[in-house]
Parts: sequence; C-alpha cells; structure tokens
Amino acid sequence: MSNKYLVIHMTDPTGGTMPQGEDQRLLEDWAEEGDAAGRLGDGAPVAGPEEAKSVAVRDGKVLVTDGPFPEFKEWFAGYDIVTAESIDEAASFMAKHPTAVMGRVYILPVVKLPWDA
Repeated sequence: MSNKYLVIHMTDPTGGTMPQGEDQRLLEDWAEEGDAAGRLGDGAPVAGPEEAKSVAVRDGKVLVTDGPFPEFKEWFAGYDIVTAESIDEAASFMAKHPTAVMGRVYILPVVKLPWDA
C-alpha cells in the first residue's frame, strides 16, 4: 500500500555546496526517477522570506506580519508530495535530492483528520 508524504525543503546553514549546474543535474535525475516510479505529486519552490507574510489571530484580532522573519535560522524553500511504501523509502528517495545536500528535507506522513471518513 502506498502512502503520501509531504516533503518540506529547508535551507540549512550546515548544508554543503555543489558546483554550478550540479544541483540542476541532480534535481533532473531525481525528478526523472520519481516520475518513472510514479512517486511524484505536486511540488514547487516558493519565494523567499522577503515576500512572505505571517498570519495569526490573537484575542480576536488578525495580526499580519511582513517577512523576512529574523528569528528563522532556516527557510522553507519549497515542497513536494511523494508517494512511497514507507517513510524510510521516501527518505531514501529524498536523499537523492539536492536539498538533502545543500539544506535539509523534512518528511511528514499525510494523514486523515479524525472527522474524515
């Protein structure tokens, strides 16, 4: 049985570097493998923190804050939806993505809400 996982791509100051163009080649190989295996769903990079907003409701008031957010040491750089038999299989697949080398990826199982049938 296949499961869906949300993969969050993060920057990470401890990440490595790659020669110019190597990240694109690695990404293309990863996407080709994922497409061939039927692993890839939606995914996209996102804009940087200077274009982001934070939204919270406190005491009935909506608080909207413009980025960047200096308290963040890492930045959410994009996402993918990946299908795999297990989270370990998803992790093995994501280890081939350039973000795993230059940043960090978080893999979260997609679950149903308690009230969903």
